[in-house]
Amino acid sequence: MRNTSLFGRPRTPVWVPGEAERKRSRLLTAMRRWGYDTLEDLHRASVDDPEWFWRAVVEDLEITFASPFERVLDDSGGKPFPRWFAGGTFNAAEVCSHRHAVGPLAGKTAVVYEGDGGQRRTLTYAQLDTEVRRFAANLTHLGVTRGDRVVLFLPVVPEATVAFLACAMIGAISVPAFTGYGAEALATRLRDSEAVVLVTADGTTRRGKRVPLKQTADEALASAPSVRHAVVVRHLADGVDMREGRDVYWDELERHPAPVGTVATDPNDPLTIVYTSGTTGAPKGIVHSHAGLAVKAAADFGYGFDVHSEDVIAWISDMGWLVGPLLIMGGLQLGATVVFTEGVPDHPTPKRLWEIVERNGVTVQGVAPTAIRAVMARSDGTFGDLGSLRAFVSTGEAWDEPTWRWLFEAVGEGRRPIINYSGGTEVGGGLLNSYPFLPMEPASFNGPLLGIDVAVLDQDGRPTVGEIGELTVLNTFPGMTHAFWQDRERYLETYWNRWDGVWVHGDLAGVDGDGTWRIHGRSDDTIKVSGRRVGPAEIEASLLKDHRIVEAAVIGVPDEQRGQRVVAFAVLGDADVDHDDLLTTAVHNVGRSFAPTLHVVTTLPKTKNGKIMRRAIRARYLGASPGDMSSLDPLTPLTDIPVLEGEH
Repeated sequence: MRNTSLFGRPRTPVWVPGEAERKRSRLLTAMRRWGYDTLEDLHRASVDDPEWFWRAVVEDLEITFASPFERVLDDSGGKPFPRWFAGGTFNAAEVCSHRHAVGPLAGKTAVVYEGDGGQRRTLTYAQLDTEVRRFAANLTHLGVTRGDRVVLFLPVVPEATVAFLACAMIGAISVPAFTGYGAEALATRLRDSEAVVLVTADGTTRRGKRVPLKQTADEALASAPSVRHAVVVRHLADGVDMREGRDVYWDELERHPAPVGTVATDPNDPLTIVYTSGTTGAPKGIVHSHAGLAVKAAADFGYGFDVHSEDVIAWISDMGWLVGPLLIMGGLQLGATVVFTEGVPDHPTPKRLWEIVERNGVTVQGVAPTAIRAVMARSDGTFGDLGSLRAFVSTGEAWDEPTWRWLFEAVGEGRRPIINYSGGTEVGGGLLNSYPFLPMEPASFNGPLLGIDVAVLDQDGRPTVGEIGELTVLNTFPGMTHAFWQDRERYLETYWNRWDGVWVHGDLAGVDGDGTWRIHGRSDDTIKVSGRRVGPAEIEASLLKDHRIVEAAVIGVPDEQRGQRVVAFAVLGDADVDHDDLLTTAVHNVGRSFAPTLHVVTTLPKTKNGKIMRRAIRARYLGASPGDMSSLDPLTPLTDIPVLEGEH
């Protein structure tokens, strides 16, 4: 181990856990059984001795292998290309579906779908497994074999979970695709993965407006010759064009097909390919394996979020982003109920999140800062019955402190922790976490997840405390991508080529002497004014202290005298605001060293899961190409951003 990881012991914490949080903690229970007195000691052992640690995790969380593995880690192919749990066999469908279909969990609700228009559908664990086995057999009948790719262009209806696990069962590779993609973006993924089947729906809705998924799929399929069949879920049931010989409705598949067996896959066989967009070039196909993603998801949910089988986990999600597969792989593995929430948090009502909590008895509610800002802006200060709720989990972007405090104090009443969780698609989940059994400061993390040697490195590649630097990983762990689909060189160039043997994650971060960690935005969004580096999230948090500003995005642009200067884009809650006063307040809050040029805009471009697209904003402002924009939410157009006039 090259870095000494620090865990949060803040002097003035906002969240102080009680005996209840410590007593229910799966991690603290395991830690005592394993003979460790402190989390620091356990973390050190988890990194120094992966052979012991990951075996202990598999046993403790009851992650069942069809046949036992011989060794945890085989890195003979080089550090960037480890193989995990070598010699065993494992299938994700077994741990998420098959084993829960009999016994005490069979009749328990496994999957809930909460639709954009208030629809609600459910499957018990027994029903889920029946549907998984049925669809797996139908995929086989359609000619899908082990290793084939199946693209899932679906809303988060129960059929999406069924299809994901059915692909796993027969050894096919699922390719979840974001439902906001246009035809060419979908076609790119169909072609790149050389998919043989597309599973889609007739349509879905967003803010109550119809989204024609089948129409988009038909356009994409025109330039994706590898696809032989399209299976269509009759979700809206309002009629779509069906091409004879290629298209078939989900409900018209064989009800009782000849059963097929569950494939004994190698633990490192690909389970799913999750595409992420880059600033240039083609999207990156992130490859995750059966055992790698299963073990990582179970550890994150079980130890990081303290999920037990009695928990109900809700999240606004899309299958095209990692949260969708994580809910399946983490929540269902542990026997919990997962609530897939489609759409946005303030439609059909501003209280939608709280109504879902009350209706489903949610214990863990997934959120994102952008979503909470939208809810906060329309809140009347009442939240209904949140008696079941014990914690929030937040991911996707950095918090500003006022929004964090509103969620913690107003909604959570100061007694529900916000489990801040940061990582990414490429690492199969999280790197940093806010453990609910440790004290925490606002808008921060109180430690790394176990088994991960996380460090903040300075520009010379040395670990640093108290300074902002690159968030890196100094070891490898299950869940890290097995490389990009058919592009190992780009994978090495993206993550491994800056410092020898170091994974550079692409985030700016800092950790102080008390073990409080913070994310300061993407490192390629770093702003450097007169030699002083600052993350955009830090300036955005300062701007958001002005209650008139609802959302903010900050970029750095070239400046001959100072290297860069700060440009801010703000969405206001009230259009009738004096611009000079707004700017004066912004300069006061940010400080004159980073005083911004301020543009008031109608909306900020975001992905559907709420991430502000700063690099696209910067490209638009400077008149450059924004790169791959397939993940842009069409309701937040880039065209609202002004273009800089004159010399750039």
